[in-house]
Amino acid sequence: MAPRDPKDGGGGGGGDGGSAADPESDIEAPLLVSSGSSFFLDPSCEDGGEGDEEQRRRRRRFLLGDHKRSNTTSQVALVGADVCPIESLDYELIENDVFKQDWRARGRGHILRYVALKWVLCFLVGTLAAAAGFVANLGVENVAGAKFVVTSNLMLDGKHGSAFAVFLASNFALTMLAAVLTVYVAPAAAGSGIPEVKAYLNGVDAPNIFSLKTLIVKVVGCIAAVSSSLHVGKAGPLVHTGACIASILGQGGSRKYHMTCKWLRYFKNDRDRRDLVTCGSAAGIAAAFRAPVGGVLFALETVSSWWRSALLWRAFFTTAMVAVVLRALIDFCKSGKCGLFGKGGLIMFDVTEDYVTYHLVDLPPVITLGVFGGILGSLYNFFLDKVLRLYNLINEKGKTYKLLLAATVTICTSCCLFGLPWIASCKPCPTDTEEACPSIGRSGNFKKFQCAMNEYNDLASLFFNTNDDTIRNLYSAGTDDEFHISSILVFFAASYFLGIFSYGLALPSGLFVPVILTGAAYGRLVGMLIGSQSTLDHGLFAVLGSAALLGGSMRMTVSVCVVILELTNNLLMLPLVMLVLLISKVVADAFNANVYDLLVRLKGFPHLEGYAEPYMRQLSVSDVVTGPLQTFNGIEKVGHIVHVLKTTGHNGFPVVDEPPFSDTPTLYGLILRDHLLVLLRKKDFIWSCTASTLNASKHFAHDEFAKRGSGKQDRIGDIELSAEELEMFVDLHPFTNTSPYTVLETMSLAKALILFREVGLRHLLVLPKSSKRAPVVGILTRHDFMPEHILGLHPFLFKSRWKKVRLGKLKVTSIL
Repeated sequence: MAPRDPKDGGGGGGGDGGSAADPESDIEAPLLVSSGSSFFLDPSCEDGGEGDEEQRRRRRRFLLGDHKRSNTTSQVALVGADVCPIESLDYELIENDVFKQDWRARGRGHILRYVALKWVLCFLVGTLAAAAGFVANLGVENVAGAKFVVTSNLMLDGKHGSAFAVFLASNFALTMLAAVLTVYVAPAAAGSGIPEVKAYLNGVDAPNIFSLKTLIVKVVGCIAAVSSSLHVGKAGPLVHTGACIASILGQGGSRKYHMTCKWLRYFKNDRDRRDLVTCGSAAGIAAAFRAPVGGVLFALETVSSWWRSALLWRAFFTTAMVAVVLRALIDFCKSGKCGLFGKGGLIMFDVTEDYVTYHLVDLPPVITLGVFGGILGSLYNFFLDKVLRLYNLINEKGKTYKLLLAATVTICTSCCLFGLPWIASCKPCPTDTEEACPSIGRSGNFKKFQCAMNEYNDLASLFFNTNDDTIRNLYSAGTDDEFHISSILVFFAASYFLGIFSYGLALPSGLFVPVILTGAAYGRLVGMLIGSQSTLDHGLFAVLGSAALLGGSMRMTVSVCVVILELTNNLLMLPLVMLVLLISKVVADAFNANVYDLLVRLKGFPHLEGYAEPYMRQLSVSDVVTGPLQTFNGIEKVGHIVHVLKTTGHNGFPVVDEPPFSDTPTLYGLILRDHLLVLLRKKDFIWSCTASTLNASKHFAHDEFAKRGSGKQDRIGDIELSAEELEMFVDLHPFTNTSPYTVLETMSLAKALILFREVGLRHLLVLPKSSKRAPVVGILTRHDFMPEHILGLHPFLFKSRWKKVRLGKLKVTSIL
C-alpha cells in the first residue's frame, strides 16, 4: 500500500488538489478569499533542496519509467532543470464570515473597477509580451547575424580554419551563457516552459516558475541559445515569458515594495491569475509567430484545461494588442535603426505563390505527406522521450554535468553544421533570380561557402542561416531547382536528430520552430520524390510538410492550421493544410501521445485529464481514501494547532463541532493552513473554550486571507508564541469555509474525478453513508486520482487496466 501523502488534505487524502476549472461568472470572481499555499518540502529548487536521498531516488526511478511502482513522491516534479516541490491551486470560493462581510460591503463601483482592471491587465500583458517577443527576435537576428557575417567573410577569404574556430567559439560561448544563467540563476527557465504552463493551468503550482528572475533568464537565455545555432526555437520560451509577465502583473501588489494599491488586491486569488496566465500564454505564441488568432487557439487547444466565452474575449484582446505593438515596432525598424532586423513585416514567411491551384491529382501526394508525417512525428516523440530520460540521468549528477552536457551538444552541433556542407557539391548560380548569387553575409538562398564566385553551396544555404531564414528559403516559391535532393535529405536527417538532442539541455529551448524547420525539409523531400505526379510547387510541399510534422508530433489541428496560414498569408492553402493535419494526427495518435503530454508525464506533474480511466468506475472514493484524518474542533487550543501545523504538511483541515456546541459531532466546514497562520500571527486568542463574541470582520481585513503570489508561502516556524499563548484557544468558526464540496463515500471514483476537475477543487470531503459514523471520513485531493496511487493501492487493477489508443476523439481500448 502506498504511504499517505501528507501535503494537502487534513489526512484521509493526499497529493495536491485542484485544476483549472471555474464555472463561476466574472461578477463572482472578485471574491477574494482563496486557498493558501504550503509546501511540504523545502521550496528551493536548487540541487539538494528537494528532499532526502530516498525521495530523490524514488523520483528519479519514477521519471525514468518504473511505472509499475506506485509514485509516492507526487509533491515533487521536474520543473525546468531541477526537481522542485509542487502544490495545487484552488479555484473554490472560501465562504466564511470574513468573506461574506467583505462581499456585502462591495458596491457597483467595486465591480466596475474589477472588470476594468481585467482589461487593463490584458492590455499590459499584450504590450509587454509583444515587447519581449520583439527583443527576442531583435537579439537573435543581430547576434546570430553578426556571427554568420563574420564566418562567411572568413570563408570568402579562404580562411576556412579561422571561420570554423569563430563559428565554434561563438556557438560555445552563447550556449554556455544560456546554460550558466539557467543552472545558477533560474533553473525553472530551462526547456520550453510549456509543460510548466500547461500544468499550472491544470492546477499545479511550483516555486519560481513565474518569478522575475525566471522571466529575465528566459528572455536572455532564449536569445543566446537560439543564436548559438542549436536546433531550438523561441516559441516555447515566449509562451513561458508571456505567462511570467501575466503572473507578475497579477500578483496583486507587493508589501515588500510598498505596492499595495487597492486596485491591485482584486487579483489575489488563483482563479483570476489562471485567466491572466492563459492570456499570457496566448500572447506568447502571438509574439513568436505574429499570429494573434493562432495564439488564442493555441491557448485553447494545447495549454488550457478550462475555457469560457469571457476568457476568449480577453485572450483575443490580448493577442490583438500584441499584433498592434509588433506592427509599430517593426515599422520603426524598417528605418534601419535595428541592425540586421527589420526587413520583414507581420507576415513572417510571405513567400509562396500568390495564387495556389490544386487538383484531384494532387491529393495522393498530399495524403502520402500526411501519413508519413504522422509516423515521423510519433517517432520524433518516441526518440525525444528516450533522450530526455537519458538527460535526466546526467543532469541528476549535478550542475557541472548539466554544463558539460550542454557543452558537448553544442560542440557536436557546430561540427555537424560546419562539416556537412563540405559533402555537398557546388551548383552554378541561376541566371533568372533577382537575389544576389552567391549571397555574402547572413541571409539568402545562395551561400558561397567553399565554392567559386559564380557558384553556391545549397546545403550551406540551409545550415548557415537563422532558423527563420532557412524556413523562408524552403518555403520560397519558384525554387524547385535550387536544392539538390541529396542536400535536402542530409539536412532533413540532421535537423530531425539535432532537434531531438538539443531539447532537454539546461537552457531555454523550444520545440515548435525546430519541428517547423524539419517538417519544411521533409515536405521538400517528398515534393522532390513524388512531386512530378503533382502540380504543386516544392515550396508549397515544404509548408504542408511543416503542418504534417507538427500534427504528428504536437497533435494540434485548429491552432496549427491558423498559425500556418498567418505565417504564410495564404488562405488558399486552407483545405490542403486541414487535410494534412487531420491525417497526420490520426496516424500519430495510433502510436503515442502528443509531445506536451509526454513532457508533462515525464516531468512528473500530477496532471488531471478531462476524462476518467475505465478502471476508476470499478472503485468508489472510499477505496482510495487512506491514512488517519486530522481534524480541528470549532474552538481549538492554540498549542494543538501549532503542533499539527508543525508535524504535518496538510493544507486543509475539517472543522468538527462536538458537544456541547452541537448535539452530535457535526461537520462545520474546512479551514486552510494559511488562514490558521494568519490567526496565529494576529494572536486574537480567547482564554476559555467558549464561543467567542469577536466580530471577525472588524479585527481582520479580507486582504489578510488572500492568496499570495505563485510559489510564495508562510511558515509556522516564523511565528513565535509564548507558553501562555499556547494554552489559550481560538474560535475557528468565523474563518471556516462552511460550504466545502462533499461527496458520499459510495460515489464512484470516476464521477468524483469529473466533479473535482471541472469545479477546480483542491479538497473534496468524503462523508459517511451512515449518520452513526464520524461526520467526515476523509479528504480527496489530486494525489488520490493519480493512476500511480490508485494502482499502488489496488494492484489487481493492473490485470484489468484498459490501455487507450486515441484516434482523434475516438478512444479505442484494449486489455493490457
